[in-house]
Amino acid sequence: MVAGIGNIFFGDDGFGPEVVRRLPPHPESAVRVVDYGIRGMHLAYDLLDQWDALVLIDAVPNRGTPGALVVFHTEPDPTSAAPLDAHAMNPDAVFAGVRALGGTVPPTVVVGCQVESVAEGIGLSGPVAAAVDAAVDAVDRVVADLLNTRQEV
Repeated sequence: MVAGIGNIFFGDDGFGPEVVRRLPPHPESAVRVVDYGIRGMHLAYDLLDQWDALVLIDAVPNRGTPGALVVFHTEPDPTSAAPLDAHAMNPDAVFAGVRALGGTVPPTVVVGCQVESVAEGIGLSGPVAAAVDAAVDAVDRVVADLLNTRQEV
């Protein structure tokens, strides 16, 4: 599962949906690509389908250079009790929702971009917009690696 998350009405927070919009259809039928936007509960319910892996595409807090990409594996905290919110997208809340519904969160890789601004407004800042094509390439590499790992097992 490849999930673009973020709110397009808050500047660079729309990074995930923009990357998903630019991803070409994946030739592997086992790969599903969805722009979840801020629909956290929708993602939680979809994760009940027992996916082998989850790739989250999201804006991340600026800890250096706006537009810098980061790719990392994350392990959801199984004790996290983040409140469920059907109208927001918080990965911790989504993962808590999956567990509350009796599911298991699959291994997760985040492809993130450091933001410049998440002020109200539509459109990515220059540095984040410039990172979208590189993020599309990064998602392709992550998915290819995950598929190769799955086939080796």
